[in-house]
Amino acid sequence: MTHAFYVYASYGFAALVTIAVTAWTWADGRARRRELAALEAAGIRRRSARPKDSVGDGE
Repeated sequence: MTHAFYVYASYGFAALVTIAVTAWTWADGRARRRELAALEAAGIRRRSARPKDSVGDGE
């Protein structure tokens, strides 16, 4: 085994980990958006959302 094998193997492993974390984050984001959509469809709103009656009251 050569030195280059270990270097290329470590770069390959780092690339696989990076791709796996990116895919996991993307899939989890999609799942959270689906959960939010289901909650909002059920009438549950986020606390950070502005109430409809306070829009335009100058605050």
